[in-house]
Amino acid sequence: MKRHRKPGHSPDAPDWQVEQVGSSAVLFRRGEPAPIVAEWFRGRYWQERNLVVGEEPGRGAVLFVRRGERTWVLRHYRRGGAVARLTADRYLWTGLERTRPFREWRLLRRLHEDGLPVPSPVAAHVRRSGLTWRGDIITERIADTRSLASAMTAGGIDAGAWEAVGTTLRRFHDRGVDHADLNAHNILLDAGMQVFLVDFDRGAVRTGSGWKRRNLDRLRRSLDKIARTGGAAFEEPDWDRLLRGYGSAA
Repeated sequence: MKRHRKPGHSPDAPDWQVEQVGSSAVLFRRGEPAPIVAEWFRGRYWQERNLVVGEEPGRGAVLFVRRGERTWVLRHYRRGGAVARLTADRYLWTGLERTRPFREWRLLRRLHEDGLPVPSPVAAHVRRSGLTWRGDIITERIADTRSLASAMTAGGIDAGAWEAVGTTLRRFHDRGVDHADLNAHNILLDAGMQVFLVDFDRGAVRTGSGWKRRNLDRLRRSLDKIARTGGAAFEEPDWDRLLRGYGSAA
């Protein structure tokens, strides 16, 4: 098969490259211990080698896999809503750099290098088929964390943690980072209550401020839903503490 390597050509991005093999294109950072190959984006590859160490509850498209001493998160891009009834994971081809895996990888790389608490991106994969594509992304797993949703259903979190969530969200907003799907499953907490954001599919760096309120409103709906359907501990004072942390970071 035809193999093509495309090195980073931007002055501020010398440490990445794109490797194309047939219909697949893989974007990854230089310096990986071994070349990233398209087969690594198939869940079956890891399952056959007994290297799957976990799976995201309720999201069969997310696997935690072991690569040497590292643990990666492998996520397949799937559609939601009414469109998913027509196609579960195909998207219209409009160019490689406009695909969601490539855009998310580049955004994560930028945020990680800026010191924001996000997972380090490893590689993005796109496989084209005519006018459509399917894709995946691999990121480093953030060790010893659990989602805000899990912490809520396990008995709730203390006031300081709610404020830490708000403070962290303000850090992202002050940098213009719009998380397109800000919910309690995409916010992680470690044992020291450090807060991380994950899953930046369709995220972007924006100007203006209207999207910031939409972010917070979406998170509030998520918290209310978890409390309503999962019996999680969440009350109005918790939201007030989150907003206090958000405001104190100004």
